[in-house]
Amino acid sequence: MDAEQLYQRRIASRFDAFDQDGNGYISREDFSTAASRVLEEFGKRYRSDAGQSLANGAEAFWQGVAGIADVDGDQRVSRQEFVHGAVKRLRDNPERFAEIARPFVRGLLLVADQDDDRRATTGEVERALRALGVDAHAAALAAESLDVDRSGLVDEEEAVAAFARYFVTEDPGAADH
Repeated sequence: MDAEQLYQRRIASRFDAFDQDGNGYISREDFSTAASRVLEEFGKRYRSDAGQSLANGAEAFWQGVAGIADVDGDQRVSRQEFVHGAVKRLRDNPERFAEIARPFVRGLLLVADQDDDRRATTGEVERALRALGVDAHAAALAAESLDVDRSGLVDEEEAVAAFARYFVTEDPGAADH
């Protein structure tokens, strides 16, 4: 398998993280489901400031993904559209994906932050990732890897950059720890 095939295969596997209901498409509902799961996990209300931040971030994230990948305009993104959109439009510009994801990541960190100091601990991030369907071991490793300075806290910049690397990096092993 050549590097291009490996990359496309890796991006296709990322599709499953977005397809929260497993119906074979990414849609607005998948993003609102993800937000609802995180809100429920942390006992936060939708109408709270953090809840609104996450809900608005989920909608912005959906709009960004749809804008990049919903080629036929049917308000859902197939696996093929996602792979094509990620490979063709984001491979050379992971910063674009980071900016699309930023409002969602910001909202996620606000919801996960249990002491309202505007910083999430690695444990809180791990819990949020598990709520999104990430298995416990991978969630623990991911949360730990986000704490670049080993302070026990995860900041928005580190989280957004890591999220973009995970979804659009070319090196198949770069973010698969």
